[in-house]
Amino acid sequence: MTPVRFGANLMPQGWGAPPAQLRPAQPRPTLTGPALLGHRARLLRRMADAGIDHVMTGDHVMFGDGIGSDGLTDAASLLTATEDLGVYLAVYLMVLRHPLLVARQILTVTQFGPGRLSLGLGIAGDDRREVEACGIDPRTRGRRMDEALGLVRRLLSGETVSHQGEFFRLEAARLRPAAEPPVPLVVGGRSAAALRRAGRLGDGWLGIWATAERCAESITAVEAHAAEAGRTEVTWQHGMTFWCGFGPDRAQGRDRVAPVMENLYRLPFAKFDRFVPCGSPAQVAEFIAPFVKAGARTVNLIPFADSDEAGIDAVADVRQLLLSAF
Repeated sequence: MTPVRFGANLMPQGWGAPPAQLRPAQPRPTLTGPALLGHRARLLRRMADAGIDHVMTGDHVMFGDGIGSDGLTDAASLLTATEDLGVYLAVYLMVLRHPLLVARQILTVTQFGPGRLSLGLGIAGDDRREVEACGIDPRTRGRRMDEALGLVRRLLSGETVSHQGEFFRLEAARLRPAAEPPVPLVVGGRSAAALRRAGRLGDGWLGIWATAERCAESITAVEAHAAEAGRTEVTWQHGMTFWCGFGPDRAQGRDRVAPVMENLYRLPFAKFDRFVPCGSPAQVAEFIAPFVKAGARTVNLIPFADSDEAGIDAVADVRQLLLSAF
């Protein structure tokens, strides 16, 4: 059985001055320049020393009122900042880019940390304007993603690719060096099309805003689609991402994460409440355990606590509790 790996995503609030949408209830001091770099280095070292397997980072071109960061640029900076932490980029909005350029960027980034990069891939469903601003018809996202993902997989392997498709044209395109070891490409999404894509083209499925039952059903569906496509030798890397609030009890944990989510998504927290574990590390671990039992081998936590350091320590405690249980 593939071991369970745990990651923490501090989002911008852990690196310095976050946009207003991501500020916790009690804002922290703004950091810039050497102070910011030093703070980030200390947090990454704390993660590694605590046994956390990877740092998770995200990707947006223009979300909400314009916030975002380029995911592969962030991944490169994180890989060069440590020698032992993996980097899990999720979800990377590959559908907004050309697959040849994406493959070259991935190959470049992996040179900074061979075997330490994983990608969770999405089709940019949170903000339609972001897709349109990149010159893409939102109605074509699914088909575009299928075509792009198939091409990226071939290009990363070093294959010479000639292709005439609905969205992309390549003539004898070849990129060297090939990715070694291969970069896991895990597909996110809740739709039937996303599950089919994960089975036919991905190395696993990455879920969010799902129950444990839905997680188990999705993993079963993904692996069935893979079998139908003749993919029987996949080392599956299914996973789940959880926003979470840490505190002495659920109410106090909820108070730390709810305002940030409401500000970012412009929705009441009640829309997310049943999907967001809150409370002590033991309570959060109890919430997540059924997902691990269902087959999630990657657990990504977006923690909100008294401080960034407290959030990291809480994620480490959750990790230890779940590893002991499984």
